[in-house]
Amino acid sequence: MRRVVSLFLPSLAVERLRRLERSASRQPERPVLELPVDDGPGACSVPRGGGWRPGARSAREGMPSRREVAAQIATLPTHAQPHMRELGRRSEAASHPYKASTPAPRVNAPTSAPLDHAPLALIGKVGRREEVVAACDGARALGVHPGMAATHARAMVSNLDFRPAEPEADAALLDRLALFAVRRWSPIAAVSPSDGLWIDLAGCAHLHGGEEKFCRRLLAFCRRAGFTARVAVADTAGAAHALARFGRGELIRVEPGATTRAIAALPIAALRLAPSTISAAKRFGFETVADLLPVARGPLARRLGLPAITRLDQALGAVAEPITPREDAEVPIVERRLLEPIGTAEAIEQVMGDLLNDLAGILQARGLGARTLRLTALRVDGTEQVVGVGTSRPTRELSHLLRLLKLRIERIDPRMGLEQFWLVAPHTEPLDAIDLGAVLAGETLVRDPARLVDVIAGRIGSYAVYRLAPVESHVPERAVTRSDPVEMPGSWPAWKRPIRLFPRPEPLARVIALMPDQPPRRFEWRGKTYKVVAGDGPERVHGEWWRRDAEVWAVRDYYRVEDEAGGRYWVFRRGDGFEDDTGDLSWWMHGVFG
Repeated sequence: MRRVVSLFLPSLAVERLRRLERSASRQPERPVLELPVDDGPGACSVPRGGGWRPGARSAREGMPSRREVAAQIATLPTHAQPHMRELGRRSEAASHPYKASTPAPRVNAPTSAPLDHAPLALIGKVGRREEVVAACDGARALGVHPGMAATHARAMVSNLDFRPAEPEADAALLDRLALFAVRRWSPIAAVSPSDGLWIDLAGCAHLHGGEEKFCRRLLAFCRRAGFTARVAVADTAGAAHALARFGRGELIRVEPGATTRAIAALPIAALRLAPSTISAAKRFGFETVADLLPVARGPLARRLGLPAITRLDQALGAVAEPITPREDAEVPIVERRLLEPIGTAEAIEQVMGDLLNDLAGILQARGLGARTLRLTALRVDGTEQVVGVGTSRPTRELSHLLRLLKLRIERIDPRMGLEQFWLVAPHTEPLDAIDLGAVLAGETLVRDPARLVDVIAGRIGSYAVYRLAPVESHVPERAVTRSDPVEMPGSWPAWKRPIRLFPRPEPLARVIALMPDQPPRRFEWRGKTYKVVAGDGPERVHGEWWRRDAEVWAVRDYYRVEDEAGGRYWVFRRGDGFEDDTGDLSWWMHGVFG
């Protein structure tokens, strides 16, 4: 099931400028020249440092303090209290008596905290006039909001810090965040213009501890980076986009199948409609998404237009809205466009060689070797043919890679022709120089089987090529595992084990044996009777009690037996022949020698 995360950064431009200001070097403050004040000027009553008018020394004696004056003013009735202009000089601008102040919009963040910087607003040209396109919380608290004319904002707040908006820089920052998301969180992540991200968590939510834990980690990441963010998770990209921007709370998680109920109370602007469509919807009385749901699609399309219906269906999941992921530019990729379509195996092989030649130059410049290659061929009808190959070790040898790709030509169906090709190396590893001194001197004859393994795996599949490696366990079926066919396994124990070991033991029937230590003399296996002429054993193997309780007392007695036809087998009996808890005394076939 698809689960999309929408990350909304409401103050991206403003917070980006704040980050730049904090990262910039601060200029040292200029020292303030302070004149010394002489408290004993002699006959003159004016101190040399200034600060008092002539006669102020005598007037200061017996004068009440500022706190006493404030206490006396507080005891007076409200209408009798003196105006601020009567108490002293007023430095702030007085409000116009005939103009009402513009009500400040509601700000979610608290504005009571002291600001360590001047209020900041970004100015952009909208049409023929300059408008405020973004404002910080301090500026919003003073009445400045997006959409206000720049001249009006300057008249309202004299010390407002105006900066020109830089949408290109904001888009570049969002692109870097999308690239970071592709590399760290999900292979499908893209920018949702122009203030957020889409992240598809389908198939990768469990890697981050679940959806809610991932979203909280995402919010913590944004706070560390200095951004204010809101996150929403829903079944569709449109619903997640709407909830992140118009929902309540910084984290909203919609359960699967509850998308309609979650977005019903949101305003119609949450559907990413055009301004003209929103104005038309308000004229017809549509305020929320719930008002649009019961209306038939035909009359609604005539009133609001087909784009509005498409946006509504995308949010509800009735129309697919694919997310084009941000491509990682660091992934080596080469491309070839052909003048005429091709369809023969020889022509496709020629294009493969040209692409590999271009890709090898990129890999060599970066010091990398390819582990996987993915070839995409675009047909004339617009469909794609994709084939891939893998290598056991990083390489950029053209002949070897071309040989692997040629094995996939038969899987490409050109139909009417192929006109464009891409070759991508999604998995690369560092490839350094190899020391061939010992090989050239003839001191070693060990050959690298990687090429042979790659060719065989290309023909029969990588799952069918493997090497057996020992595991530290005395239980036979647990003592062997599959490993990389190129890597050398560890040392094997000195125990004698059959060449062919069955993954699961097979039961034997009609077994004749002397208890408790003698090998079987006769048994039936796979419908055939075997008469034993020689045997050796027993080799007792106990269960691994730390795995489960059923193996605490389990015992197996293994025997190597040979029948009259010369076949040699590895059989065992459950139980030691004395205690019932050790096994049920049944016989089993576990392997064949030769």
